[in-house]
Amino acid sequence: MAPRAYWKGTLKLSLVTCPVALYPASTSVAKTRFHMINKETGNRLKQQMVDAETGDVVEADQKARGYELRKGKYVEIEPEELESVQIESNHSIEIESFVPRDEIDKRYLNHPYYIAPDGKAGVDAFAVIRDAMKDQDRVALARIVLTNREHVMAIEPLGKGLLGTTLRYPYELRDEADYFGDIKTPKITKDMVELAGHILDSKAAHFDPSKFKDDYEDALKALVRRKAAGKPIEAAEPEERPSNVVNLMDALKQSLKGRSAAKKRGHSTSRRQASHRRAPRKAHRSTARARKAG
Repeated sequence: MAPRAYWKGTLKLSLVTCPVALYPASTSVAKTRFHMINKETGNRLKQQMVDAETGDVVEADQKARGYELRKGKYVEIEPEELESVQIESNHSIEIESFVPRDEIDKRYLNHPYYIAPDGKAGVDAFAVIRDAMKDQDRVALARIVLTNREHVMAIEPLGKGLLGTTLRYPYELRDEADYFGDIKTPKITKDMVELAGHILDSKAAHFDPSKFKDDYEDALKALVRRKAAGKPIEAAEPEERPSNVVNLMDALKQSLKGRSAAKKRGHSTSRRQASHRRAPRKAHRSTARARKAG
């Protein structure tokens, strides 16, 4: 059975249009989740909204949305007032521009969606748009309305279909200067960078998400299985932290010292070997002169 589409509409590029369907590319369904229950009865608990000041339970018809103007002071927004500013969806993905792939800052990437043709009618147009982007190695920037909000979406070829990723707006990103501004700029020697580069080379690999392992999720599932089977749960012993934690910079400096010492030993050995090689030649010349004099 084919998955249910999250959104259906039209993909538009100038005069080229085709019906498409949107499917969430990620899911959290497989993650282990817990519900709050009553320990005495085993029944699931139901949450209630409570007035923060009076402690009284607030019924559904008493609930409203409010924006906090200042501490403890709210302005109430009516549902119809919210509707007045909501953007009505025209059920279309309007491609506005194409940008080089490497210009998209990864911090802006938000939620991924699969975009596929909706029916056979638009397959040709869909393929034209997809293959044109493949040839140009460009990413389309488009606008789409999802859940009453307009989003910018980056669209790129993925296999036979397209991958659309909603992008964050600039106001949603924090300024890196707030976090990186106090980082000092130490003097690093070229040798140390090269040595660190050798470490990187020794761990070079290819991106393979099939190797990702969620140890905590596996442990949760095992815990639930044991508990459901009535087996005892043994508390895990805390892992011992290594006492000989080595600072990377100290390790690199020690490695450099070792390398320098090895070079010096190498030079000394070379000089001694050269000296040993020269000594026989001197002895040979002295013997030859003695024979000549005799």
